[in-house]
Amino acid sequence: MMRIAFYIFSITSLLITYFFYQFFPQAIYALYVLLPVILLGIYDVFSVRHTILRNYPVLGHFRYLLEFIRPEIQQYFIADDQSELPFSREIRNIVYQRAKGVNDTVPFGTKKDVNRIGFEFLEQSINPSTLPLEETRIMIGGDKCKKPYEASILNVSAMSFGSLSSNAIIALNKGAKMGSFYHNTGEGGISSYHNHGGDLVWQIGTGYFGCRAKNGTFDDQEFVKKAKQENVKMIEIKISQGAKPSHGGILPKEKITKEIAEIRGIPMDQDCDSPPQHSEFNTPVGLLKFVEKLRKLSDGKPVGFKLCIGKTSEFMAICKAMIKTNILPDFITVDGAEGGTGAAPLEFSNRLGKTINEALIIVHNCLVGIGVRKKIRVIASGKVATGFDLVAKLCIGADICNCARTMMFALGCIQSLSCNTNKCPTGVATQDKFRANGLNITDKSRRVYNFHKNTIFSFRELVGALGINKISQLTPSLLHRRETNSESKTYLELYPFVEDGAFLKKNYKLPEQYQKDWELAEAEKF
Repeated sequence: MMRIAFYIFSITSLLITYFFYQFFPQAIYALYVLLPVILLGIYDVFSVRHTILRNYPVLGHFRYLLEFIRPEIQQYFIADDQSELPFSREIRNIVYQRAKGVNDTVPFGTKKDVNRIGFEFLEQSINPSTLPLEETRIMIGGDKCKKPYEASILNVSAMSFGSLSSNAIIALNKGAKMGSFYHNTGEGGISSYHNHGGDLVWQIGTGYFGCRAKNGTFDDQEFVKKAKQENVKMIEIKISQGAKPSHGGILPKEKITKEIAEIRGIPMDQDCDSPPQHSEFNTPVGLLKFVEKLRKLSDGKPVGFKLCIGKTSEFMAICKAMIKTNILPDFITVDGAEGGTGAAPLEFSNRLGKTINEALIIVHNCLVGIGVRKKIRVIASGKVATGFDLVAKLCIGADICNCARTMMFALGCIQSLSCNTNKCPTGVATQDKFRANGLNITDKSRRVYNFHKNTIFSFRELVGALGINKISQLTPSLLHRRETNSESKTYLELYPFVEDGAFLKKNYKLPEQYQKDWELAEAEKF
């Protein structure tokens, strides 16, 4: 029917224009409007890709227009302060305010439903204390580490040059220098934009970018060249990440420039999909030997690995390998399934991996269970935005936290969800020069610094409100989660926490959820 209506409209409008042209020659200008509309409609009628346009010529385009601006309409006119995902307007606002150094208080009480099942809160004290600033720095480095590193408890998580623009990388690095916290390079390697004074954690993924041989394997000599740089403070082996566990990193070809291709050693005309697993090892023992190898090649710098926990038995296999080889990583970064900054397949992002809280407790318990927890630092990575997030993660097993998307908010990200399109409107997650040049490095590096400083201040205030003055006093008994409308439980009541060396004691009864996995775990096999 709409096609017939379009034919009638086109013929009628042309006849009417011709009729008026006989008396008013100026009517010919109407064709400037009518002809494009008619030609568009004819194109739509013969379209084979869009049924909507074939059935609703011209008018069908309004559907695509509304669909195109739907995210903006949703974000600015419909969503409330709590409903947006992955980060609510309330959380984004607090990051923006702290990054800008403006008033971050809220009026008229909480907007949270404090009776909602799953709501988390802390147990405050009538006798508040003060957490010294030096308590917010943690030494990383085990017995075999010759160059331990003192890290802030809040740092920039892994985001590669390629995923982020050059200006964004420079701003993050300069902000890290100003605030004395580290900047994780992401698996894309070390670029010139990372060398602006900030401390680096060099992440090495399955593609071995930056230390990659021509055949795609690990190159010892290339690794040594970069690992010995003064600003490289630690080395992180990426096994998996929360956004796409058991799937390699994805850099769409639209974001691959000549410069990125040279840094990574990859072609420009195809997506850069890293392998899902490492070629240097395929067993837990192999992983730890690779850790030891990198520590030696880097002259004793701290070396660890990052993973998103899936099968508990596989992480326990790594723990058994630690016992067998007596090789310990200096740190383990735990990524939650709710993490992620760039491109990821929907099913991987939505349906794989354990959440950060569950994963942290597993990793903490396993390391305590084999008696090595005090020698290995645990780093939490996943939706850390506020002082409360820091406190919560440290209560249940973390020593340090990394954040990615909230650092992007500090740079100006507006959660437009266009990271994988190369059309980021704020110049953060794009290789489009015009868009990237809109990001002012001086201003944004200051905002990154401010966000870190003010979040640490919030953390210290919260810890003081709990009545303690040492980070070591943060325990799962202080963090509550509402289970019903009338009852809440502490994390100590919700989850089992084992005693030191429990997994090695013959007569110790392990919690049921750990017993079977511990029996399945093998040091020689994932």
